[in-house]
Amino acid sequence: MKPEASDILNISADQLMGGILPHLTVSYLQGTTAIHALLLKFAAREYERGAEIRVAENEDMRAVFAELAPVVRDAALRAKLEATPEDTSLAISALDAVNVELRRLLIALHVHVEDIGTRDAEKRLLKLLKDMAARRAVSLF
Repeated sequence: MKPEASDILNISADQLMGGILPHLTVSYLQGTTAIHALLLKFAAREYERGAEIRVAENEDMRAVFAELAPVVRDAALRAKLEATPEDTSLAISALDAVNVELRRLLIALHVHVEDIGTRDAEKRLLKLLKDMAARRAVSLF
């Protein structure tokens, strides 16, 4: 059996919370240990869904760029929207690098549509941002 990273992180968090935390008498150490256990749980969850979130975000941003490119009046910005970087790997670091580029472009597009007063485009961008935030939301349970 090969344990997955998420299993290792969850087991470690459970050991901190159930096996070590009850035996600590200093409140600072209890709090620190609980925070570390929680961070391990978050890391396990990120491991499980990290690539899926990033791929979906990148695809969603590209779709919105293609949708809104026709209303963009700035030729240079429109060209960038039409030639977005592709995901070349499912490694988190590679997906994050593309995500950063796309988010910079998203900001430039958002500024542009606000400047030209295109309310429908603004609403579309706000929906995208809301969807992205919901996808990345972390539940404690």
